[in-house]
Amino acid sequence: MQDLDMKSLRLLVAVCDHGNIKQAAAQEHIEPSAISKRMAQLEHALGTPLLVRGRRGVVPTSAGQAVLEHARSLTFTLERLAADAAAFAGGIKGNVRLVASVSAIAESLLEDVASFMRDPAKRSIRVDIEERVSRDVVRLVAEGSASIGVCWDSIDFGGLQHQPYRTDELALVVHEDHPLARHRKLRFEQTLEYEFVGLPPATAVHTMLHRAAARAGRTLSYRVVVSSFEAALRVVAAGLGIGVIPRQVTPGFNARRDMKVIPLVDTWAQRRFAVCFRDRTALAPAAVRMVEYLAARSESSSAANDAAASPSKRAPAAR
Repeated sequence: MQDLDMKSLRLLVAVCDHGNIKQAAAQEHIEPSAISKRMAQLEHALGTPLLVRGRRGVVPTSAGQAVLEHARSLTFTLERLAADAAAFAGGIKGNVRLVASVSAIAESLLEDVASFMRDPAKRSIRVDIEERVSRDVVRLVAEGSASIGVCWDSIDFGGLQHQPYRTDELALVVHEDHPLARHRKLRFEQTLEYEFVGLPPATAVHTMLHRAAARAGRTLSYRVVVSSFEAALRVVAAGLGIGVIPRQVTPGFNARRDMKVIPLVDTWAQRRFAVCFRDRTALAPAAVRMVEYLAARSESSSAANDAAASPSKRAPAAR
């Protein structure tokens, strides 16, 4: 197969977006006949028809639709490449692509990244963040699609290097009228006779809960499955089920009179996140700064938690 012409792929995208060669030509500032010629050359190079031409315009064939999806991805990548190069020319000295799990983003990661970027010494660094489930975080970092990943540390990192990040605590969230609302703390096994508000199967929380239920010889019953922690909290507040989510994402809802957050005493409910990367020595300087910053935030958070938990450092009780 001949090398594909990126301009022809970009024109294919324009033609399919407009459904009309003449309109695509006007957008791309090129003659319609020139686009037709390039489309014919592209079809010849790929050995299959890509477009069906009719009185009402142009639509992609099945093969054309498949090529169109790749063409969109390639043109997007090239646009990002050009933008990154222009950013360096304009004085930006680094771009960090970070991929993170739902829990990490919902909790402290965004605040840590914002704090990192507010530092005047790091104003030349740009950060792109993408949300994925933990196993995809590891895969994307291993493939080189992202410089740094942040996810639950119990996942198999394969050959990736990793370091501790922050911790979180899973807790039960119930409506105030629910039978479990009278408890101050619970074992997860005590909740299994009730209907849950669940998260998608690919999430780490879903996996943890099903493993814990299996160890107890039980199964989970779902009333509703939602896509985010915020949605789960809203469904619980509506009295449609109970949920297990990170306690760190509940403060805004904790003040609601119709909601109660109950700690889980199970050891697996205490989780730690990790920052992963392929090879620290091969990271770009901007990515190294980010890894170092996240490590420092983790250490300061751990120290604060230790201080809060230490009886010798608590204020004396009022008498």
